[in-house]
Amino acid sequence: MALPADVTTGTWTLDNSHSEIGFTVRHAGISKVRGQFKEAEATLSLAENVADSKVNATIKTASFDSGDANRDGHVRGEDFFDVEKFPEISFVSNAIVPKGDAYELQGDLTIKGVTRPVALETELHGVAVDPFGNTRAGLTAETTISRKDFGLTWNAVLEAGGVLVSDKVAINLELAFIAPAA
Repeated sequence: MALPADVTTGTWTLDNSHSEIGFTVRHAGISKVRGQFKEAEATLSLAENVADSKVNATIKTASFDSGDANRDGHVRGEDFFDVEKFPEISFVSNAIVPKGDAYELQGDLTIKGVTRPVALETELHGVAVDPFGNTRAGLTAETTISRKDFGLTWNAVLEAGGVLVSDKVAINLELAFIAPAA
């Protein structure tokens, strides 16, 4: 599948200040907690044939932010991300599969030294030139992973049954990329 006419080949870079790397996890079986990572780097190397394109991303685990300092400290600690020992989460794509007007971005996600394949449902929302002359592309990508698959096994049993933190984590990405300079 060829790139849309308004999309340039080459290496696009993540605009971290206009992107959100977020997730949602069920808490105590009754509510959802959302969080995000504030620091990341990513490149989108676009080829004429979309299937030949590549994505590489690195997320700084210490940039985790859920809006609650106590929770953030716990999640950054050894029970979850262990940011001192594992300062980064990485994603390396190995396939981009067209799915109608969207794409499935397949690749390897590494968290706490454990690598597993994931597939992200990805949609391109368009390309625009900003007031400063930068060509930008907006994308969303979503997937759900199992915490346990990546060694994130800490939990607490609730009095009424169930656990404090669900195993399933929804990953929600709102990404802005900037095209290579002409």
